[in-house]
Amino acid sequence: MAKARGAIVVDIEKCKGCEVCVVNCPTNVIRLTREVNGKGYHYAYMEVPEACIGCANCAVVCPDGVITVYQVKE
Repeated sequence: MAKARGAIVVDIEKCKGCEVCVVNCPTNVIRLTREVNGKGYHYAYMEVPEACIGCANCAVVCPDGVITVYQVKE
């Protein structure tokens, strides 16, 4: 059976940097950048993409629905 990996895409301009996705990621993949978006918020990104399991916890808890999760077969 192929091992599933995940990947997330964050809508950078809509992310408010609330960190809800960061604390709900079971594999500690997500962090906030030091850079800011057009609204002045630090936005979420995948710091350790190879550790993402595609569980979609981040997308489910995101209050603004700015995270899309993809599953990639290896």
